[in-house]
Amino acid sequence: MGAWPVQPPTFAILVVAGLYVLGGRWRVGSQVHRSRDRWRTIAFASGLLVLVAALDTPIDSEADRLFAVHMVQHVLLLSVAPPLIVLGAPWARIWRPLPLGFRRTTAKALVVDPRTRPLRLLAHRLTHPAVAWVAFCGNLVLWHVPALYDATLRNGAVHDLEHALFFSTGILFWAQVIPSAPFRVRLDEPRRALYALLAMLVGWVLAVVLGFARTPLYHPYTTLAHRPGGLSALADQQIAAGVMWVPGSLAFTIAIVLFFYRWIAPEPESRRRSGLSPLTTTTR
Repeated sequence: MGAWPVQPPTFAILVVAGLYVLGGRWRVGSQVHRSRDRWRTIAFASGLLVLVAALDTPIDSEADRLFAVHMVQHVLLLSVAPPLIVLGAPWARIWRPLPLGFRRTTAKALVVDPRTRPLRLLAHRLTHPAVAWVAFCGNLVLWHVPALYDATLRNGAVHDLEHALFFSTGILFWAQVIPSAPFRVRLDEPRRALYALLAMLVGWVLAVVLGFARTPLYHPYTTLAHRPGGLSALADQQIAAGVMWVPGSLAFTIAIVLFFYRWIAPEPESRRRSGLSPLTTTTR
């Protein structure tokens, strides 16, 4: 597997993890809240570990030699780490340990300062479900255009940009599917299921294109003098298509089944007595 260098993203992850641990000192609430916090902590920690696995393990070094490993890396950055982190809802807890003066100044600048109004408008647009969906799916398709994909294999800065966009658009997308306090989702259960289904179908179409291509689509993989396992470039591409099709669909499938079930499941007695339905309790 070669050397295992510690790369800059790992240091950023360690800083975020440290802030999260410090933010845990402010936890209050009932036993139910503490139990929920434990599960959120597990989800968030798992998401960070997945990020480290994708960016600072032999997965990253072998991605330049095997398209299938590169696809594993993409799946981790798009549909494993982001939903786990969003599920962990770490935002407030990471924010709390920062100095009070910094928090007040930053919050005032971002929330009420007229000079930052364009940023607020941009954030509002980016967090719209339709915009987040287009950003996520469009980004996925764009980086698999052969010219751009080849550029990521030849230029480290372009490769880093690809990874950053995969992860950031993944956070945007999954935040429209998974409630992540204090932020609120705008879609009800059936729309969230459809939202995830349509995104999964985009990945399937891309997997079909890769899997049924008669020639390798990405030139750098065809010029390798030695390929691990003796795979041909075309066989490697077909395995990568399978990675995108099956493991890459797992998180979407869980979301689709969960939200579809919650939509059709009988209402709990307590909810019926309160006069509320699953759709009316959905945040917007």
